[in-house]
Amino acid sequence: MEPFYLVVFGTLAFLVAVLELSKTSKDRFSTSSAFNSFKNNYLVGPYVYYLYSHYGFGKGEIGHLFIAGFGSSMLFGTVVGSLADKRGRKRACVTYCITYTLSCITKHSPQYKVLMLGRVLGGIATSLLFSAFESWLVAEHNKRGFDQQWLSITFAKAIFLGNGLMAILSGLFGNVLVDSLKLGPVAPFDAASCFLAIGMIIILSTWTENYGDPSENKDLLTQFKGAAAAIAADEKITLLGAIQSLFEGSMYTFVFLWTPALSPNDEDIPHGFIFATFMLSSMLGSSIASRLLAHATPRVESYMQTVFMLSSIALLLPVVTNVRIFAHIFSILPKAPRKTNSFKSQQLLVAPSNVKGGSISFSGCIQLIGFCIFEACVGIFWPSIMKMRSQYIPEEARSTIMNFFRIPLNIFVCIALYNVKALPMTVMFGMCSAFLFMASLLQRRLMVIAEIHKSRSQDWLNMEEMDPEGVPLNG
Repeated sequence: MEPFYLVVFGTLAFLVAVLELSKTSKDRFSTSSAFNSFKNNYLVGPYVYYLYSHYGFGKGEIGHLFIAGFGSSMLFGTVVGSLADKRGRKRACVTYCITYTLSCITKHSPQYKVLMLGRVLGGIATSLLFSAFESWLVAEHNKRGFDQQWLSITFAKAIFLGNGLMAILSGLFGNVLVDSLKLGPVAPFDAASCFLAIGMIIILSTWTENYGDPSENKDLLTQFKGAAAAIAADEKITLLGAIQSLFEGSMYTFVFLWTPALSPNDEDIPHGFIFATFMLSSMLGSSIASRLLAHATPRVESYMQTVFMLSSIALLLPVVTNVRIFAHIFSILPKAPRKTNSFKSQQLLVAPSNVKGGSISFSGCIQLIGFCIFEACVGIFWPSIMKMRSQYIPEEARSTIMNFFRIPLNIFVCIALYNVKALPMTVMFGMCSAFLFMASLLQRRLMVIAEIHKSRSQDWLNMEEMDPEGVPLNG
């Protein structure tokens, strides 16, 4: 393995260790032992493509399988979200474990229809994963009377441990099962089924049930209308949904594009190690988020503008470092008297590799650093968006509204995935960068609206403390 990868990984590991070990009492919340027990109980609770290739399916068929997953999440997500609000979030979390276990079992079949069914089940499970668990946590946290600020601790830890550390360990464990023990590409899915069973047992034995709006006289259509009305009536919720869709849509598109971006000429890159590096970057971001959320300033609505802008710049790097674009620009510009200098400036900016299976190019190195920055932004995004959702989304329809947010996200990802071969990669990255820039602008609008709402609420409280003649009641 080339030293460059080890240097990047080592640098990130050092930064994560420094951030975690240097936290002071000001960077931590003072919590109760009851909350720590509750938080720990909640927290306990890239082989798919390879498997499909192993069964002999081509890129087109594999693309349709992935589209089926996102499509089913879009079609069934709102329904399962509403059922979670009405029938119980704990029950929905158990349903997630069962549904995703069934999806893993379908991986044993090489039949295309069976695999398609598995992707549909996986899409439904994804909708439950991204709504039911968070909804249960917020409702249970509030029901037990814990400080609202303490939610940030659980959110940040969930991303640090779940999306970061556990993702790295899972990737390494899967690599051992497939490459070292030679158990085949289905082995990681069998292991996942075992861990899902353990998680389901913990949920069943230790979690209590909570609901959104348990009214028996409300059917699903009424719940849909209520959630849609809540989104339309509150600009903050609308902005939050748009921001989430823009960022997550760009993030999922990045997942499909980073491999060809780093190896356009089939350069020999360590995919597993790079994935672990990305997860370490996400851990760095979640560690930064935990510090930011522990302080009253800057507010989450404020610093997320910078995060979205930084992520936009990071995903613009594949466009900036593309030598073909610069060659085209230089070709349409008026001819300079020193054409050789112009060509040399292109080579200094990007040193492309034309050797099949060679080492990563200089351009790839720059992009990898940019992708690590983007993944760090992802690590900041998740606990921060969870914090804003807990503030702005009404409790009675939380799961339903959260899955409404995922409809435009899934539409965008399906369209992007369907056209991934038709559009140049630079266009795809440029589009993602533009969406992230738009998210930064919308985040600015959300901050302004939140400040106005906060100011009006404070004025109303001040008026309530005055008698009819304008004299303070406590004076």
